[in-house]
Amino acid sequence: MKKPEVLIVGAGIAGPALAYWLSQNGYRPTVIEHARQLRSGGSAIVVKGPAIPVADRMGILPQLRGLATRNRSLTLLDPGGRRILQLPLTSDKAPTVEVTRADLSEVLHRSAQTEAEFLFDDTVTALDQDEGGVDVTFRRSAPRRFDLIVGADGMHSTVRRLVFGPERQFASDLGLYGATVPLEPDAIEDPNEMTMLTAPNRMLVLHPSRTTPLAIFTFRAAQLAPHDRKNIALHKQTVADAYADVRWRAPELVAAFLDHPAPFFDPLTTVRMPSWSRGRVVLLGDAAAATALLGDGSSMAMAGAYALAEELAAHPGDHARAFAAYESRLRREVGPRQRRVGLLSRLMVPRTRPGLAVRNAVGRAVGRTNRIASREAANR
Repeated sequence: MKKPEVLIVGAGIAGPALAYWLSQNGYRPTVIEHARQLRSGGSAIVVKGPAIPVADRMGILPQLRGLATRNRSLTLLDPGGRRILQLPLTSDKAPTVEVTRADLSEVLHRSAQTEAEFLFDDTVTALDQDEGGVDVTFRRSAPRRFDLIVGADGMHSTVRRLVFGPERQFASDLGLYGATVPLEPDAIEDPNEMTMLTAPNRMLVLHPSRTTPLAIFTFRAAQLAPHDRKNIALHKQTVADAYADVRWRAPELVAAFLDHPAPFFDPLTTVRMPSWSRGRVVLLGDAAAATALLGDGSSMAMAGAYALAEELAAHPGDHARAFAAYESRLRREVGPRQRRVGLLSRLMVPRTRPGLAVRNAVGRAVGRTNRIASREAANR
Protein backbone atom coordinates (compact mmCIF):
# COMPACT_ATOMS: atom_id res chain seq x y z
CA MET A 1 0.00 0.00 0.00
CA LYS A 2 1.36 3.41 -0.97
CA LYS A 3 2.41 5.57 1.94
CA PRO A 4 0.62 8.94 2.15
CA GLU A 5 2.96 11.74 1.10
CA VAL A 6 3.20 14.83 3.28
CA LEU A 7 5.00 18.04 2.36
CA ILE A 8 6.35 19.89 5.40
CA VAL A 9 7.35 23.49 4.70
CA GLY A 10 10.11 24.59 7.08
CA ALA A 11 13.18 22.79 8.44
CA GLY A 12 13.60 24.64 11.73
CA ILE A 13 12.29 22.82 14.81
CA ALA A 14 8.71 21.76 14.07
CA GLY A 15 9.43 20.49 10.56
CA PRO A 16 12.15 17.91 11.30
CA ALA A 17 10.36 16.79 14.47
CA LEU A 18 7.18 16.15 12.52
CA ALA A 19 9.09 14.39 9.73
CA TYR A 20 10.55 11.99 12.29
CA TRP A 21 7.21 11.11 13.84
CA LEU A 22 5.38 10.84 10.52
CA SER A 23 8.00 8.42 9.22
CA GLN A 24 7.46 6.31 12.36
CA ASN A 25 3.72 6.21 11.67
CA GLY A 26 3.64 5.09 8.05
CA TYR A 27 3.88 8.39 6.18
CA ARG A 28 6.38 9.56 3.59
CA PRO A 29 7.48 13.09 4.58
CA THR A 30 9.27 15.65 2.41
CA VAL A 31 10.69 18.75 4.11
CA ILE A 32 11.38 21.89 2.09
CA GLU A 33 13.37 24.85 3.41
CA HIS A 34 13.98 28.19 1.70
CA ALA A 35 17.43 28.59 3.29
CA ARG A 36 20.37 26.90 1.61
CA GLN A 37 21.22 24.87 4.71
CA LEU A 38 20.29 24.44 8.33
CA ARG A 39 20.78 27.73 10.05
CA SER A 40 23.79 28.24 12.28
CA GLY A 41 23.99 30.32 15.43
CA GLY A 42 20.78 31.52 17.00
CA SER A 43 19.57 32.26 20.47
CA ALA A 44 19.51 29.74 23.26
CA ILE A 45 16.13 28.10 23.83
CA VAL A 46 14.87 25.90 26.65
CA VAL A 47 13.49 22.44 25.94
CA LYS A 48 10.95 21.95 28.71
CA GLY A 49 7.48 20.85 29.67
CA PRO A 50 5.76 18.64 27.07
CA ALA A 51 8.88 18.63 24.86
CA ILE A 52 10.94 16.65 27.40
CA PRO A 53 8.99 13.37 27.02
CA VAL A 54 8.91 13.89 23.24
CA ALA A 55 12.70 14.24 23.15
CA ASP A 56 13.00 11.20 25.41
CA ARG A 57 10.81 9.08 23.11
CA MET A 58 12.92 10.18 20.14
CA GLY A 59 16.08 9.10 21.96
CA ILE A 60 17.69 12.54 21.60
CA LEU A 61 17.58 13.72 25.21
CA PRO A 62 21.16 12.55 25.98
CA GLN A 63 22.41 14.40 22.88
CA LEU A 64 20.64 17.59 23.96
CA ARG A 65 22.08 17.33 27.46
CA GLY A 66 25.53 16.97 25.91
CA LEU A 67 24.94 20.15 23.90
CA ALA A 68 23.47 22.14 26.78
CA THR A 69 24.65 25.66 27.43
CA ARG A 70 26.61 26.26 30.61
CA ASN A 71 24.22 28.95 31.79
CA ARG A 72 23.41 28.33 35.47
CA SER A 73 22.39 31.71 36.89
CA LEU A 74 20.81 35.05 36.03
CA THR A 75 22.27 38.27 37.40
CA LEU A 76 19.90 41.24 37.32
CA LEU A 77 21.30 44.77 37.03
CA ASP A 78 19.66 48.13 37.65
CA PRO A 79 19.68 50.85 34.94
CA GLY A 80 23.10 52.02 36.08
CA GLY A 81 24.64 48.56 35.77
CA ARG A 82 24.70 47.81 39.51
CA ARG A 83 23.95 44.27 40.60
CA ILE A 84 20.54 43.74 42.21
CA LEU A 85 20.35 39.99 42.66
CA GLN A 86 21.36 36.63 41.27
CA LEU A 87 18.90 33.79 40.61
CA PRO A 88 19.67 30.14 39.86
CA LEU A 89 18.30 28.91 36.52
CA THR A 90 18.33 25.17 37.18
CA SER A 91 16.02 23.08 39.32
CA ASP A 92 15.75 19.37 39.99
CA LYS A 93 11.98 19.77 40.30
CA ALA A 94 11.56 21.06 36.72
CA PRO A 95 13.85 19.19 34.32
CA THR A 96 14.82 21.40 31.40
CA VAL A 97 17.62 21.56 28.88
CA GLU A 98 18.89 24.86 27.47
CA VAL A 99 20.50 24.50 24.04
CA THR A 100 20.99 26.77 21.06
CA ARG A 101 18.23 26.72 18.50
CA ALA A 102 20.78 25.67 15.86
CA ASP A 103 21.91 22.66 17.92
CA LEU A 104 18.32 21.54 18.48
CA SER A 105 17.55 21.89 14.78
CA GLU A 106 20.63 19.86 13.84
CA VAL A 107 19.78 17.04 16.27
CA LEU A 108 16.21 16.86 14.97
CA HIS A 109 17.42 16.91 11.37
CA ARG A 110 19.81 14.01 11.99
CA SER A 111 16.97 12.02 13.55
CA ALA A 112 14.71 12.51 10.54
CA GLN A 113 17.05 12.64 7.55
CA THR A 114 17.29 8.87 6.96
CA GLU A 115 13.50 8.54 6.63
CA ALA A 116 12.52 11.90 5.14
CA GLU A 117 13.46 13.79 1.98
CA PHE A 118 14.95 17.24 2.63
CA LEU A 119 15.02 19.93 -0.05
CA PHE A 120 16.94 23.14 0.66
CA ASP A 121 17.13 26.47 -1.17
CA ASP A 122 13.54 26.20 -2.36
CA THR A 123 10.06 27.20 -1.29
CA VAL A 124 6.40 26.87 -2.17
CA THR A 125 4.86 29.46 -4.48
CA ALA A 126 1.36 28.03 -5.03
CA LEU A 127 -0.94 25.40 -3.51
CA ASP A 128 -3.98 24.05 -5.35
CA GLN A 129 -5.94 21.48 -3.36
CA ASP A 130 -8.87 19.26 -4.29
CA GLU A 131 -10.65 16.32 -2.65
CA GLY A 132 -7.80 13.92 -3.46
CA GLY A 133 -4.65 15.91 -2.75
CA VAL A 134 -2.68 19.13 -3.19
CA ASP A 135 -0.78 20.23 -6.30
CA VAL A 136 2.29 22.21 -5.26
CA THR A 137 4.29 24.67 -7.30
CA PHE A 138 7.83 25.38 -6.15
CA ARG A 139 10.21 28.23 -6.86
CA ARG A 140 12.91 25.88 -8.19
CA SER A 141 11.74 22.24 -8.20
CA ALA A 142 9.27 20.65 -10.59
CA PRO A 143 5.60 20.67 -9.49
CA ARG A 144 4.51 17.73 -7.33
CA ARG A 145 1.34 16.37 -5.75
CA PHE A 146 1.02 15.52 -2.05
CA ASP A 147 -1.69 14.09 0.13
CA LEU A 148 -1.22 16.68 2.88
CA ILE A 149 0.64 19.97 3.43
CA VAL A 150 2.00 21.17 6.78
CA GLY A 151 3.08 24.78 7.23
CA ALA A 152 5.90 24.65 9.79
CA ASP A 153 7.53 27.78 8.40
CA GLY A 154 7.44 30.08 11.37
CA MET A 155 6.03 33.45 12.29
CA HIS A 156 6.10 34.77 8.72
CA SER A 157 4.65 31.58 7.20
CA THR A 158 4.36 31.36 3.43
CA VAL A 159 1.87 28.50 3.71
CA ARG A 160 -0.35 30.57 5.99
CA ARG A 161 -0.28 33.47 3.56
CA LEU A 162 -1.08 31.29 0.53
CA VAL A 163 -3.93 29.36 2.14
CA PHE A 164 -5.35 31.53 4.93
CA GLY A 165 -4.55 35.11 3.97
CA PRO A 166 -2.12 37.96 4.69
CA GLU A 167 -0.11 37.93 7.91
CA ARG A 168 -1.71 41.15 9.14
CA GLN A 169 -5.03 39.31 9.62
CA PHE A 170 -3.56 37.04 12.29
CA ALA A 171 -0.47 38.73 13.79
CA SER A 172 -0.60 41.16 16.71
CA ASP A 173 2.48 43.15 17.70
CA LEU A 174 3.23 43.49 21.41
CA GLY A 175 4.72 46.91 20.86
CA LEU A 176 8.18 45.46 21.43
CA TYR A 177 11.13 44.72 19.18
CA GLY A 178 13.59 41.88 19.59
CA ALA A 179 17.15 41.95 18.23
CA THR A 180 20.21 39.75 18.69
CA VAL A 181 23.82 39.71 17.59
CA PRO A 182 26.58 37.10 18.16
CA LEU A 183 29.67 38.20 20.07
CA GLU A 184 33.27 37.10 20.36
CA PRO A 185 33.91 34.37 23.00
CA ASP A 186 35.86 36.78 25.21
CA ALA A 187 32.84 39.09 25.47
CA ILE A 188 31.78 37.28 28.65
CA GLU A 189 33.68 36.75 31.88
CA ASP A 190 31.63 33.89 33.34
CA PRO A 191 30.29 31.26 30.90
CA ASN A 192 27.82 30.10 33.57
CA GLU A 193 26.13 33.46 34.05
CA MET A 194 23.49 35.34 32.06
CA THR A 195 23.34 39.06 32.81
CA MET A 196 20.23 41.20 32.34
CA LEU A 197 19.98 44.98 32.57
CA THR A 198 16.59 46.67 32.46
CA ALA A 199 15.71 50.32 32.10
CA PRO A 200 12.26 51.76 31.38
CA ASN A 201 11.10 50.33 28.03
CA ARG A 202 14.38 48.47 27.45
CA MET A 203 16.03 45.21 28.38
CA LEU A 204 19.57 44.17 27.48
CA VAL A 205 20.79 40.60 28.03
CA LEU A 206 24.27 39.19 27.72
CA HIS A 207 23.83 35.44 27.24
CA PRO A 208 26.79 33.02 27.33
CA SER A 209 25.06 30.49 25.06
CA ARG A 210 27.33 27.47 24.39
CA THR A 211 30.20 28.59 22.16
CA THR A 212 29.10 32.01 20.86
CA PRO A 213 27.77 34.57 23.35
CA LEU A 214 24.80 36.71 22.34
CA ALA A 215 23.63 40.23 23.04
CA ILE A 216 19.83 40.31 23.17
CA PHE A 217 17.92 43.59 22.89
CA THR A 218 14.23 43.77 23.80
CA PHE A 219 12.68 47.23 23.74
CA ARG A 220 9.88 49.62 22.90
CA ALA A 221 10.79 52.19 20.27
CA ALA A 222 9.83 55.83 20.72
CA GLN A 223 7.82 55.57 17.51
CA LEU A 224 6.64 52.35 15.91
CA ALA A 225 7.15 52.40 12.16
CA PRO A 226 6.02 50.00 9.44
CA HIS A 227 8.44 47.09 9.61
CA ASP A 228 10.61 46.30 6.61
CA ARG A 229 12.33 42.94 7.20
CA LYS A 230 14.98 43.70 4.56
CA ASN A 231 15.97 47.19 5.74
CA ILE A 232 19.00 46.28 7.85
CA ALA A 233 20.16 49.90 8.04
CA LEU A 234 16.84 50.88 9.63
CA HIS A 235 17.08 47.97 12.08
CA LYS A 236 20.53 49.11 13.19
CA GLN A 237 19.47 52.73 13.59
CA THR A 238 16.41 51.68 15.61
CA VAL A 239 18.55 49.70 18.07
CA ALA A 240 21.15 52.46 18.33
CA ASP A 241 18.48 55.08 19.05
CA ALA A 242 16.73 52.91 21.65
CA TYR A 243 19.89 52.27 23.69
CA ALA A 244 21.65 55.61 23.20
CA ASP A 245 21.37 56.58 26.89
CA VAL A 246 21.73 53.13 28.45
CA ARG A 247 24.85 52.61 30.56
CA TRP A 248 26.84 49.51 31.57
CA ARG A 249 28.10 47.71 28.40
CA ALA A 250 25.35 48.97 26.13
CA PRO A 251 27.61 51.11 23.87
CA GLU A 252 29.92 48.14 23.26
CA LEU A 253 27.05 45.74 22.52
CA VAL A 254 25.24 48.21 20.28
CA ALA A 255 28.51 48.69 18.36
CA ALA A 256 28.66 44.93 17.80
CA PHE A 257 25.10 45.05 16.45
CA LEU A 258 26.00 47.90 14.09
CA ASP A 259 29.13 46.13 12.84
CA HIS A 260 27.40 42.80 12.07
CA PRO A 261 26.38 42.34 8.39
CA ALA A 262 23.01 40.74 9.18
CA PRO A 263 21.93 40.88 12.83
CA PHE A 264 18.52 39.52 13.78
CA PHE A 265 15.71 42.06 14.20
CA ASP A 266 11.95 41.58 14.30
CA PRO A 267 8.85 42.93 16.06
CA LEU A 268 7.71 40.64 18.87
CA THR A 269 4.41 39.24 17.68
CA THR A 270 1.71 36.78 18.61
CA VAL A 271 -0.23 34.82 15.98
CA ARG A 272 -3.84 33.90 16.67
CA MET A 273 -5.76 31.84 14.11
CA PRO A 274 -9.48 30.97 14.23
CA SER A 275 -8.55 27.59 12.73
CA TRP A 276 -5.20 25.92 12.10
CA SER A 277 -6.33 23.88 9.11
CA ARG A 278 -8.11 24.33 5.82
CA GLY A 279 -8.82 21.28 3.72
CA ARG A 280 -5.64 19.25 3.39
CA VAL A 281 -3.40 22.02 4.76
CA VAL A 282 -2.53 22.42 8.45
CA LEU A 283 -0.27 24.80 10.38
CA LEU A 284 2.23 23.83 13.06
CA GLY A 285 4.37 25.70 15.57
CA ASP A 286 4.76 29.47 15.25
CA ALA A 287 2.90 29.45 11.94
CA ALA A 288 -0.25 28.47 13.84
CA ALA A 289 0.15 30.11 17.24
CA ALA A 290 3.31 32.10 17.86
CA THR A 291 3.67 33.52 21.36
CA ALA A 292 6.54 35.91 21.90
CA LEU A 293 8.56 36.28 25.13
CA LEU A 294 7.61 33.02 26.83
CA GLY A 295 10.67 31.21 25.51
CA ASP A 296 8.88 27.94 24.87
CA GLY A 297 8.10 28.20 21.15
CA SER A 298 10.51 25.40 20.28
CA SER A 299 9.11 23.17 23.04
CA MET A 300 5.56 23.75 21.83
CA ALA A 301 6.69 23.03 18.26
CA MET A 302 8.08 19.65 19.31
CA ALA A 303 4.96 18.84 21.33
CA GLY A 304 2.76 19.91 18.44
CA ALA A 305 4.67 17.78 15.94
CA TYR A 306 4.23 14.72 18.14
CA ALA A 307 0.52 15.42 18.65
CA LEU A 308 -0.13 15.98 14.92
CA ALA A 309 1.64 12.77 13.90
CA GLU A 310 -0.13 10.83 16.63
CA GLU A 311 -3.57 12.07 15.57
CA LEU A 312 -2.90 11.33 11.91
CA ALA A 313 -1.95 7.78 12.90
CA ALA A 314 -5.08 7.49 15.04
CA HIS A 315 -7.35 8.63 12.19
CA PRO A 316 -5.96 6.97 9.04
CA GLY A 317 -7.56 8.33 5.89
CA ASP A 318 -9.43 11.05 7.79
CA HIS A 319 -7.18 14.09 7.91
CA ALA A 320 -10.05 16.40 8.92
CA ARG A 321 -10.66 14.53 12.18
CA ALA A 322 -6.93 14.24 12.79
CA PHE A 323 -6.37 17.97 12.28
CA ALA A 324 -9.27 18.84 14.58
CA ALA A 325 -8.05 16.51 17.34
CA TYR A 326 -4.50 17.86 17.07
CA GLU A 327 -5.69 21.46 17.26
CA SER A 328 -7.92 20.73 20.25
CA ARG A 329 -4.99 19.18 22.13
CA LEU A 330 -2.55 21.98 21.42
CA ARG A 331 -4.94 24.85 22.04
CA ARG A 332 -5.21 23.69 25.66
CA GLU A 333 -1.46 24.37 25.94
CA VAL A 334 -1.24 27.46 23.75
CA GLY A 335 -4.34 29.34 24.92
CA PRO A 336 -3.19 30.12 28.48
CA ARG A 337 0.23 31.17 27.20
CA GLN A 338 -1.21 33.65 24.74
CA ARG A 339 -3.57 35.09 27.34
CA ARG A 340 -0.73 36.02 29.70
CA VAL A 341 1.79 37.31 27.17
CA GLY A 342 0.63 40.94 27.53
CA LEU A 343 1.16 40.86 31.29
CA LEU A 344 4.53 39.20 30.82
CA SER A 345 5.66 41.88 28.38
CA ARG A 346 4.87 44.58 30.94
CA LEU A 347 6.67 42.64 33.67
CA MET A 348 9.79 41.88 31.64
CA VAL A 349 10.11 45.35 30.11
CA PRO A 350 8.39 47.85 32.44
CA ARG A 351 7.47 51.20 30.93
CA THR A 352 8.32 53.33 33.97
CA ARG A 353 10.81 53.53 36.82
CA PRO A 354 8.09 52.73 39.40
CA GLY A 355 7.14 49.68 37.36
CA LEU A 356 10.79 48.70 37.20
CA ALA A 357 11.09 49.07 40.98
CA VAL A 358 8.09 46.77 41.49
CA ARG A 359 9.54 44.19 39.12
CA ASN A 360 12.90 44.30 40.89
CA ALA A 361 11.23 43.94 44.28
CA VAL A 362 9.46 40.81 43.03
CA GLY A 363 12.81 39.52 41.79
CA ARG A 364 14.42 40.10 45.19
CA ALA A 365 11.57 38.24 46.90
CA VAL A 366 11.95 35.32 44.51
CA GLY A 367 15.69 35.33 45.11
CA ARG A 368 15.22 35.17 48.90
CA THR A 369 12.68 32.36 48.55
CA ASN A 370 15.05 30.36 46.34
CA ARG A 371 17.97 30.82 48.73
CA ILE A 372 15.88 29.66 51.70
CA ALA A 373 14.65 26.63 49.73
CA SER A 374 18.23 25.77 48.71
CA ARG A 375 19.48 25.95 52.31
CA GLU A 376 16.61 23.78 53.53
CA ALA A 377 17.29 21.21 50.83
CA ALA A 378 21.00 21.15 51.71
CA ASN A 379 20.22 20.57 55.40
CA ARG A 380 17.92 17.58 54.84
